[in-house]
Amino acid sequence: MFELKWLWKNLEGDRTRYILALCLSVVGSSLMIVNPYIGQRIVDTFIANDNALQNLTEERGLLIMLCLGMIGFSLLRTGLAYLTTMQYEWSSQNMLYRVRVFLYNKIQEQDMNYYDHNRTGDLMTKMTGDLDMVRHSMAWIIKTIIESLTIFLAAVIYFFTIDVELTLWLLILSPPIFVVAYIFAKRVRPMYVDLRERLSQLNTTTQENISGNRVVKAFAREEYEVEKFSDKNVNYSKANKTAALVWLDYFPYLETFAQAFNVILLLAGGLFVMNGRITFGEFAAFSSLIWAISNPMRNIGIIINDIQRFFASLTKIIEVYYARPGIVNEHNMVDKRRYSGGIEFDHVSFKYGSVEVLHDVSFKINPGETVAIMGSTGSGKTTLVNLIPRFYDVSQGRVLVDGTDVRKLELDELRGNIGVATQDVLLFSDTIDGNIAYGDPDLPEKDTIEYAQLAAAHDFITKMPEGYDTIVGERGVGLSGGQKQRIALARAMAVQRPILILDDTTSAVDLETEEHIQKSLRELEYPCTKIIIAQRVSTTAEADRILILDEGRLIEEGTHAELLAKRGYYYEVFMLQNEGIGRQVTEHGKE
Repeated sequence: MFELKWLWKNLEGDRTRYILALCLSVVGSSLMIVNPYIGQRIVDTFIANDNALQNLTEERGLLIMLCLGMIGFSLLRTGLAYLTTMQYEWSSQNMLYRVRVFLYNKIQEQDMNYYDHNRTGDLMTKMTGDLDMVRHSMAWIIKTIIESLTIFLAAVIYFFTIDVELTLWLLILSPPIFVVAYIFAKRVRPMYVDLRERLSQLNTTTQENISGNRVVKAFAREEYEVEKFSDKNVNYSKANKTAALVWLDYFPYLETFAQAFNVILLLAGGLFVMNGRITFGEFAAFSSLIWAISNPMRNIGIIINDIQRFFASLTKIIEVYYARPGIVNEHNMVDKRRYSGGIEFDHVSFKYGSVEVLHDVSFKINPGETVAIMGSTGSGKTTLVNLIPRFYDVSQGRVLVDGTDVRKLELDELRGNIGVATQDVLLFSDTIDGNIAYGDPDLPEKDTIEYAQLAAAHDFITKMPEGYDTIVGERGVGLSGGQKQRIALARAMAVQRPILILDDTTSAVDLETEEHIQKSLRELEYPCTKIIIAQRVSTTAEADRILILDEGRLIEEGTHAELLAKRGYYYEVFMLQNEGIGRQVTEHGKE
């Protein structure tokens, strides 16, 4: 079975320990028949025997040895059980650690398309609950199966040595129990697959609500979010109860069969004792070990329940484990070089699924040039710049950096030459200093301050409780949009890359701050090709060239003056923004 091969593969390094645990389980379970055997000897020799008193006198040493043997074997089994459990725990915990690290690395390697199609809550469930279920299965479910099977076989073999016919009478109930168990397993498995999916939806809803708590509060939608969560929670609860109640449909049959073992033993075993076919001690041995047959039958439903959960979880883990990114980072050892910063789009088209976002876009950016990109919402601006660091691959055409197709460049080297400040600013739960120096952890403190000043962030940072050592909170909670943008801009500039991509990073700052930032970008001490996505003409006016996108097509290209002369999209935006400013000034003067 593929799942078991996968487990064996990931036990590498702990296989010997796990095999030892399996062997100890078999040995410890086999020893369970020793005390019933000793009990049989005691009963037949010193209790249910015509010469019981004589034996007590003459063979007192044997009685003492048998009693000490029972105590000794009980202690031995206890010690073995402890040692066995420790081996299972060590091997399963080590496997869990290795697989979790592997899965985390695997997720890190995935391209943006993977994240577009996989929910964060689902990935979190796979990394936590599903992995814990697999570990639980390795440490307890397999252990329970091995021990139950071993004690069952050991008891049956021991019973056969006492009386074959009585053993067959007891085993007559086994076939119907296995039939019931098979029907139960077939019915319950799809339920646990559905249950696992509903848990994923519940976790996704929770994660989205916590991440978007500001939006929720801003729109006073707490009640709506509570209702949405309650709906997912009810769905999960119903699925859980449904799966649990299915077990109750079969439990009476399995429990009845399990209890029937005792009834058969009392009837058939009692008759055999009266007929002298077996001794009273042998009957006592049957009685003391009947649980070894009935308990596995009684627990078979619980085991099947856990096994179905295990397979549902393992299937989800394997989806991540064997996921292959479309854009592969080979991590080849190359002499990393600093690029000149030349960029060319050669008849580039791009699709999200079947939807075309960019169509036949061609332009060239020279090293050190500053190019601004404008366009209406959804025109493909962010998608276009995402093709440069190869977050996505083109559907048609080529994106070239320094004359080389980015698909032929090592990702580590390519992205190591690009600084990015994204439209959706994400700051980590770290200090402000740590966020600015994220791309270069060895960045000196004076350089951190310098780039914060260039990004017009230094003044507000120094006013914070602990300055640069202030913890900003998850995703930058506690900072305004403009403050987060300026820290993200400082982070992008601090790595001093030859290509700098700024995706609408000044939209939340005032005009005075924007002017300071534009001046800083023009006066950067290192050579840098800058690509700036913006909606303000004040941001794009001093760019060497301006590209205008509309519905994924490049419709205008030129300098500020050239585009104004064309009286197209750029001219209309310029007039709208300047008319708006003029109107505000006029209204203010009237007041």
